[in-house]
Amino acid sequence: MVTDFNLTSEVKDNSLIIKTSGYINNNGGEKIAEEFNKHNKDTLKRVVMDLKDSKLVNSIGISYLIEIIEKLNDVNGKMIFVNLDPTIEKTFTIMGLFQFAEKAESVDEALSK
Repeated sequence: MVTDFNLTSEVKDNSLIIKTSGYINNNGGEKIAEEFNKHNKDTLKRVVMDLKDSKLVNSIGISYLIEIIEKLNDVNGKMIFVNLDPTIEKTFTIMGLFQFAEKAESVDEALSK
């Protein structure tokens, strides 16, 4: 099983786009949270999580994502997931994440929301 985790990010139109690769566990979740915390939450309107190259996420990884979603909701921002693996999408649906976050087919679609 692939456990290495990497991410890249860019800011575009008041949006933080984070592209991940690898397993989103405690290590991956912490790296995502650190990247989010580097940015001014008052100016971010959305965080786009491109999970195209992440096929696994565990409960600890999800807890980090929920923490970011809560911070975004506090400033009327939103998290949008794109390029979801069907297994991750099903997990997020079961956990009720899409009550508080959104999903889109592509980064461009997410940026237009």
